[in-house]
Amino acid sequence: METVLVDCVQNSLRLFMYKNAIFMCERLLAEFPSEVNMQLLAACYLQSGQAYCAYHLLKGTQMAQSRYLFALSCFHLDLLNEAESALCPPNEPGAEIPNGAAGHYLLGLVYKLTDRMKNAVQQFRQALTTDPLLWGAYEELCALGAAEETTTVFGEAAALFIQKQYMQQLSTSHSTNMAYRERNLVPNKNLSSEDRSPRPSKHTQVNSLKDISGNYHAHGLNGGASIMTFYNTPSPVASQLSGIAPPPLFRNVQPTGPNPSSITSESSPKSTVNSTIQAPRRKFVDEGKLRKISGRLFSDSGPRRSTRLSADSGANSNPNVTAVSGNGNTSSKYLGGSKLSSLALRSVTVRKGHSWANENIDEAVQNEPFDDSRPNTASTTGSIASNEAKSHEQEATVSVGGTTLNVRRITAGASEILSFLKILGEGYRLSCLYRSQEALDMYIKLPHKHYNTGWVLSQVGKAYFELIDYLEAERAFRLARQVSPYCLEGMDIYSTVLYHLKEDMKLSYLAQELMLTDRLAPQSWCAMGNCYSLRKDHDTALKNFQRAVQLNPKFAYAHTLCGHELATLEDFENGMRCYQNALRVDTRHYNAWFGLGMIYLRQEKFEFSEHHFRMAFLINPRSSVIMSYLGTALHALRRNEEAIEIMERAILADKKNPLPMYQKANILVSLERLDEALEVLEELKEYAPCESSVYALMGRIYKRRNMHDKAMLHFGLALDMKPPATDVAAIKAAMEKLHVPDEIEDSP
Repeated sequence: METVLVDCVQNSLRLFMYKNAIFMCERLLAEFPSEVNMQLLAACYLQSGQAYCAYHLLKGTQMAQSRYLFALSCFHLDLLNEAESALCPPNEPGAEIPNGAAGHYLLGLVYKLTDRMKNAVQQFRQALTTDPLLWGAYEELCALGAAEETTTVFGEAAALFIQKQYMQQLSTSHSTNMAYRERNLVPNKNLSSEDRSPRPSKHTQVNSLKDISGNYHAHGLNGGASIMTFYNTPSPVASQLSGIAPPPLFRNVQPTGPNPSSITSESSPKSTVNSTIQAPRRKFVDEGKLRKISGRLFSDSGPRRSTRLSADSGANSNPNVTAVSGNGNTSSKYLGGSKLSSLALRSVTVRKGHSWANENIDEAVQNEPFDDSRPNTASTTGSIASNEAKSHEQEATVSVGGTTLNVRRITAGASEILSFLKILGEGYRLSCLYRSQEALDMYIKLPHKHYNTGWVLSQVGKAYFELIDYLEAERAFRLARQVSPYCLEGMDIYSTVLYHLKEDMKLSYLAQELMLTDRLAPQSWCAMGNCYSLRKDHDTALKNFQRAVQLNPKFAYAHTLCGHELATLEDFENGMRCYQNALRVDTRHYNAWFGLGMIYLRQEKFEFSEHHFRMAFLINPRSSVIMSYLGTALHALRRNEEAIEIMERAILADKKNPLPMYQKANILVSLERLDEALEVLEELKEYAPCESSVYALMGRIYKRRNMHDKAMLHFGLALDMKPPATDVAAIKAAMEKLHVPDEIEDSP
């Protein structure tokens, strides 16, 4: 009865029928009360979003897995102190953190949210040491600015660690598989209910916080030694026992426990042999053929598209796009003159054929002839056993997904995974350090099938956004939307890009689409807020940003956008509070430091302003905008030489940005270095020919040099460019006092 209930609960979880899983698991716990069954019920609660139920259920439990699930419940309920106590019991200083890498990762998140960054970095690094494929830990290290280069994290040491890990699992899995074959091939062996039961284990290992509730029943509660952790696929035992076929992707997975079909055929030796030879989910078909087929599993390196792109390729063929050769090389790097047109080219990379691995394996099974004149069961068993022994003497193998992989192929597969993780990780690390151009150069090295994903294209868009190249950022985000229209990653930044481009219609359409996709996502409300802010409806924009904060108080950018709107409304006190809230969530969120600096600059508190601009500059030392305002604050503090130096750095960082050149000219005018100021402004006219403030400043310089005709000409040109009303008044006043010396004009 317990076996049937456990199987029912696991199948309900696998099919996302949480209500049924909870109900049946409650029956299981009532009939067979144990802490292991409590863990299964807690997993049901966590998957269904009822963390509070799991919290009360597991409070006071002592098993390692129970402590981990309890800590996870506390984390979701923002009970961070209790989560830390569950992972690191205060009365047991030397207690091991449960669940290995996943436990260290969860503890790192707790430390991060309680502002203990050094401890958080230590835990994330420990998680990566325990599991080199735990990408979430490396992502957190990048966000904290403490990530090492990927050659260190995903290098040879990581590959050797994975090889060692699976060599250990190989011996366990081999002994389990041999025991399984003996149970299937010897008809007189009695199978007890304990042998057929997928007994729950006390520990489970997962690779990320997001996947713990989903993988708990797959890895921690199925019988047999699982060798599937490396491929992150669930064990099929539960689905086979329940008579429900597993998903198509895993339809050839090797079982790790006894198959019920062998039980029904125990009375007939011939039927046992027949089922052994013909069943497509078993390994006895023809191991030579299976090894031959499996040799292609990691050898393929040609371009391959994502599932979504493959599905759309037939309906969305583009005759104008350059074809891609079989090795992934293209005949043209750019399309349409755009830097990102290569992205569009990547999106049409097609692999001919589909599902070749499983398809060929099935063909091998179907084409295997069966001869009724074969020897009896005992001789068949002996020959198979001898062949198995010879095969294992020659090379050790692991059965994964119905395909036989030897250790060499596992090592090759791990190396292949680590190779593209190196590129992804290095690109993300450089992005978090705001070395955006280097990050773009790294992402372009990715294979087409990985480059053409929503996450990578969103990262490319963010990199262009930081480079203030809004046109290319918009193209990257647009491609990301085409590839993954359901993905909200980076859509808050995309809406800000459209805001800066003043694309009112596109921004409105994006906000509506995001709302239809997920009204409870903060990115959707940020896009809606940017839409209203572009229309100068700042009160409504503020309400939308506040709704984003309400939905996710840990979303730093939403706090910052609230601060921007409040600063626009000149509510400086509340604006500063919003920026400070953003920094509580993420101390490296340079936008909030910059916003505080702007408020202090407007309040003429120049020392505070300089401090906050410098903090933003230390985080993002390549932003010409931050350097420009830092120079402005330094100039206000009469530190003119430092101001000129920082302005020159800003000009070199981005020559397309007119602000640092204009501010440098202002500083030179204040130092009476008029000729140098004119040279800077003449150069600036080439980059910003329609900027009225440039001509107004040139008019002031010519007035000081008593060149009244040129001064009047430039004042007139400034007015022709329709400056803001305040600038118009200042320019007209300067024209009226054209012949009044500056000394008299400046005197009270």
